[in-house]
Amino acid sequence: MTAFSLEPAQLAWCAELRALAAERLRPLAEKGEPGRVNRPLVAELGRLGLLRRVFASGALDLCLMRESLARACTEAETALALQGLGAHPVHAHGTAAQRARWLPGVTDGTAVAAFALSEPGAGSDAAALELTAHPDGTPHTEGTAHPDATARPDTTAHPDGTGRWRLTGEKCWISNAPEADFYTVFARTTPGAGARGVTAFLVPADRPGLTGRGLDMLAPHPIGALDFDGVPVTSGDVLGEVDRGFRVAMGTLNLFRPSVGAFAVGMAQAALDATLAHTARRGAFGGTLRDLQAVSHQVAEMALRTEAARLMVYAAATACDEGAPDVPARSAMAKLLATETAQYVVDTAVQLHGARALRRGHLLEHLYREVRAPRVYEGASEVQRGIIAKELYARQEAR
Repeated sequence: MTAFSLEPAQLAWCAELRALAAERLRPLAEKGEPGRVNRPLVAELGRLGLLRRVFASGALDLCLMRESLARACTEAETALALQGLGAHPVHAHGTAAQRARWLPGVTDGTAVAAFALSEPGAGSDAAALELTAHPDGTPHTEGTAHPDATARPDTTAHPDGTGRWRLTGEKCWISNAPEADFYTVFARTTPGAGARGVTAFLVPADRPGLTGRGLDMLAPHPIGALDFDGVPVTSGDVLGEVDRGFRVAMGTLNLFRPSVGAFAVGMAQAALDATLAHTARRGAFGGTLRDLQAVSHQVAEMALRTEAARLMVYAAATACDEGAPDVPARSAMAKLLATETAQYVVDTAVQLHGARALRRGHLLEHLYREVRAPRVYEGASEVQRGIIAKELYARQEAR
């Protein structure tokens, strides 16, 4: 197997996924309410064994799953991806107790997970987050750091010997919020330390002081904001190590960025498939649209860009599976090229379809709304360019 071809078994699996998405998942997706977690859809993903496979597979398999599902049912793809994103830190960095408590529910589709990193003032600049974990027992003013916030939690003052904090602040643009059952939350435990002072916590949704609200967004999947008013957490809720949470976040994003590209490729392919069918039968000027060179050349460009993005996604995923040293750059390149390509392909498809593609409920109207967000979330396109440039210059200096 290379990064540039798939084995027959992989191709067959992708075809099976597309069929499952069309026959079993799309009907459930159509019954869902925009902006709300579709729990029957998540449960069906669990019954089909797809959620379990998210954690048992490598990056390439994850990409194949996301691309295949996206071609037939973007809602199913997104529900699967959000489960993986929210729970991967638990799978990779959680304690045995944390994994035993939450992962069975995630994989069978009865527990909904969410990845809570972004804030109103810290989106792409994840190291600038301000949600603060105050050592418990120290007074603080809501929304501000305690004067002695650099103190570590007191692990000796409590009979069970655990560190304790209170989370205060806000998270925003969080997928699956406020309806998730638990959140992977990134909070500042050491003020002024940048990326080195962030800790990842597993926070159940029923913790006192945690509230949320949905946001009315362009994308149809659920997105919300979370408010933390002294939410209690202990060392038993830490994912990984104290002050090492940024590594948890970046490790998760490096894995999922190529698969965001795969989601984009799936949408681009769906738009291309629709365009091929439409231009082959739509009459125009005594023939069909496909007979017009201007149209056929646009379709060729759509196919060219889609295939180039697909190959880069597969190459990045393979590099991730092999533990290559350039995974951050490859992941950034894959996400950047694929999401920008999908935007172009879907937009061109709408243009070639004309007014019918703008009608509510049309496949391309749906894709047009879906395709915009991936250029922003999990690191905007501009951030990906910054990552690529940083990695290139670091490589050059190391020679």
